[in-house]
Amino acid sequence: MELSLGMGRERKKVVVVGGGVAGSLLAKSLQFVADFTLIDEKEYFEIPWTSLRTMVEPTFGERSIINHRDYLTNGQLITSRAINVTDTEVLTAEGRLIPYDYLVIATGHSDRVPKTKTARLNQFQEENQKIRSANSILIVGGGPTGVELAGEISVDFPDKKVTLVHTGTRLLDFVGPKAAGKALKWLKSRKVEVILERSVDLDNISDGCKTYKTSEGETLTADCHFLCTGKRVGSAWLKETVLKNCLDVNGRLMVDANLRVKGRKNTFAVGDITNIAEIKQGYLAQKQALVAAKNIKLSLAGGRESKMEAYEPHAIMAIVTLGRKHGVAQFPITTIGGRIAGLIKSEDLFVGKTRKKLGLEPHILED
Repeated sequence: MELSLGMGRERKKVVVVGGGVAGSLLAKSLQFVADFTLIDEKEYFEIPWTSLRTMVEPTFGERSIINHRDYLTNGQLITSRAINVTDTEVLTAEGRLIPYDYLVIATGHSDRVPKTKTARLNQFQEENQKIRSANSILIVGGGPTGVELAGEISVDFPDKKVTLVHTGTRLLDFVGPKAAGKALKWLKSRKVEVILERSVDLDNISDGCKTYKTSEGETLTADCHFLCTGKRVGSAWLKETVLKNCLDVNGRLMVDANLRVKGRKNTFAVGDITNIAEIKQGYLAQKQALVAAKNIKLSLAGGRESKMEAYEPHAIMAIVTLGRKHGVAQFPITTIGGRIAGLIKSEDLFVGKTRKKLGLEPHILED
């Protein structure tokens, strides 16, 4: 028998804080089954793994930056920063109190970006101009962001000198050495200079400065630089709230198998902010969002807790793009590189697939 969602009774209030890759999919999934509210600092959802391609091709952002209102047609959207949460309400920076019966925290990582899609696209245009006007570019950080940016620039602007500096002993510390080795080999084939086991002093440079000092005292010359190191977990705002004791030592929310914040029946967390022991990637955040949505729907319908779906952590499966056509992919049983890996992700970066999950056309239709 299909569970009733309580139509005819006063609808329960569901609030999602964070409109990233997990929060947006939750919003799409829950907007018609509850009195729904999405709280996000910005008016749009940006497919997170597309930003580097958009830096070299700003028009790519027309599809990968999606206004929340394009898919959120039946819920309330509050464009603001959440600053506190109680047992029954979320407080925004403007002083609004948003009541909830069920709450989902999906604030991922801290990332200050413009509020509107237009402003974000303009920011990408500025970054693109920064790349175009430079003859030499320094990239600080050899994780997936730094490696992918180096790949994008080296393919679209092959005449520019690109230097990548990383503190680790190898690139892409989050995957195995075989995958990292394939990425290094490819970058070197594109004449990217890779310097390992070094940091760069970015505190003592001024606008227009073209010299940088490494931790070993070496001098690097570049017309501009991009910092591609890790972002902080977006949980600082929770540290003085009723959820402060639910944070682990790394600032991540501890969740149970059903993605509920430990010790709380009506509060869930999804995406990078959780302490789930798996790689933090967008496609896994989406999987978590769908499990949380299913469990919230079950609760709204009065279903038994024993029927809730458990989220199973996934083994490492990572795809790092290397320009437009190449990549390196690590799967649980094998690692591949080159054009085969590139065919999986590199050309469209899963933009069409992600748009379809939000109920949108994979391509923007012309008027």
